[in-house]
Amino acid sequence: MTAEAAPHMAHLQPNGSEWPVPPVDGYTVDDLFRLDLPPHTELIDGSLVFVSPQRKVHALIIELLLFGLRRTVPEHLRVRREMTLVISKRNVLEPDLLVNTAESDGDDNLTRYDAADVLLAVEVVSPESEDRDRDTKPHKYAAAGIAHFWRVEMAGEDDHPLVYVYELDPASKTYALTRIHRDQLNLKVPYDIAIDLTEIDRY
Repeated sequence: MTAEAAPHMAHLQPNGSEWPVPPVDGYTVDDLFRLDLPPHTELIDGSLVFVSPQRKVHALIIELLLFGLRRTVPEHLRVRREMTLVISKRNVLEPDLLVNTAESDGDDNLTRYDAADVLLAVEVVSPESEDRDRDTKPHKYAAAGIAHFWRVEMAGEDDHPLVYVYELDPASKTYALTRIHRDQLNLKVPYDIAIDLTEIDRY
């Protein structure tokens, strides 16, 4: 849809470009999919969040984890990269990786997933999004009931991945840190996973 047809696109900037003017109650999921926005735009508490260009090391760590997760994924689950995840009416996030049910993945034209269908969300922390990746987004994932969350930091001079693994306490809807993985990532949940994190040196 063009900018002229989208709602809340009315403010003409000095350089002649048009920017979205937020509605009084903030943007919603429907607005996010109607507006002409840059790729990977997220919606947090009704506000649009634009993503900076991805650094190479960030992309390589995502690839390493993606291949590792897919290597042992069971038939009833799927692994997806940078797909839209609807948390609530005014919160739409895009985890770097997610594991969802195969049942929710049947439509080839699918553009978004619901939090109820996701078992794991993964965020690789970037300098421009540290607060969101470490604080805002994990809280949103936990409140939505996503059982598992990984926060991946880049450690040391070589930016090697350091994976912080969290599990949801369903009663409090908060995450508890279960372990930090430096060289080898070996887990039994949400399924049997074995990823050699030192393989990043080959990428």
